[in-house]
Amino acid sequence: MRNILLLFLFLIVFGIGYSTNTIIHQHSNNNNKMKKVTGIGGIFFKCKNPDEMKQWYKKHLGLNTDKWGTNFEWRQEADATKKGFTQWSPFAASTKYFEPSTKDFMINYRVDNLVKLVEVLKKEGVTIVDNIEVVEYGKFVHILDIEGNKVELWEPNDIEYDKIVEGRTN
Repeated sequence: MRNILLLFLFLIVFGIGYSTNTIIHQHSNNNNKMKKVTGIGGIFFKCKNPDEMKQWYKKHLGLNTDKWGTNFEWRQEADATKKGFTQWSPFAASTKYFEPSTKDFMINYRVDNLVKLVEVLKKEGVTIVDNIEVVEYGKFVHILDIEGNKVELWEPNDIEYDKIVEGRTN
């Protein structure tokens, strides 16, 4: 049953990705609106045994997993010479990383200009969970949606992230 739920979750996430792409194109035609989400940056979910889960996906679905999960590499629509990444990561069921949400999943969205987006979200009354964290491969912040789902926003530095991914696969 859990595998069916995970498969269903993946189908939903990829559907959201397709819808997000459509929405982005609609917003990019309207220069008065700030582009917010640019794609799916990651899919994170809780499970009883992350290592066994990664091995199952490796064996049955061919995911090239490592200790973090796996990455899906793709090319950016605006410039096909630039890579983009979507992270897939199972977490231990006991993880506190998804808190304050009580849900078993968290989606990471890629965004442009995280600092400006956080300013806009604050004005709109969105709950900002933490401060923006800056690391070599981008900027991160967490928010809550209207049902209390924790959402991770990521302004990626794909050049630096690519170095990390390459180091993980060598």
